[in-house]
Amino acid sequence: QSQVVESGGGLVQPGGSLRLSCTASGFTLDDYTIGWFRQAPGKEREGLLCINRIAGNRYSADSVKGRFTISRDNAKNTQYLQMNSLQPEDTAVYYCAAAQYAAAQAMCRLKREPDYWGQGTQVTVSS
Repeated sequence: QSQVVESGGGLVQPGGSLRLSCTASGFTLDDYTIGWFRQAPGKEREGLLCINRIAGNRYSADSVKGRFTISRDNAKNTQYLQMNSLQPEDTAVYYCAAAQYAAAQAMCRLKREPDYWGQGTQVTVSS
């Protein structure tokens, strides 16, 4: 069964850092547009960062520019979200996603539904 599984969430103090991982099984992540989303209580799901390596396009939400970065390790079939300078407003459930043949902006703005969603991992920023 093809899927993506996240890990790495938790509690962090304001100003701290956290790295989330998302490992794919059953398909090659490098062939897909990858992305990270989050959803806070009472809010809609928000696309944060999406990258289509093959087409060379990417999308970054203003709320995370300069603080969050996305990367992948093809040998591990895994993508990562490095989050720095975390603030309480970053508290949310974070989801990774993968979509084949998707433009980065379309995926992050949910104009193109991802083919795979992770189960979500809670990130809480609090002192």
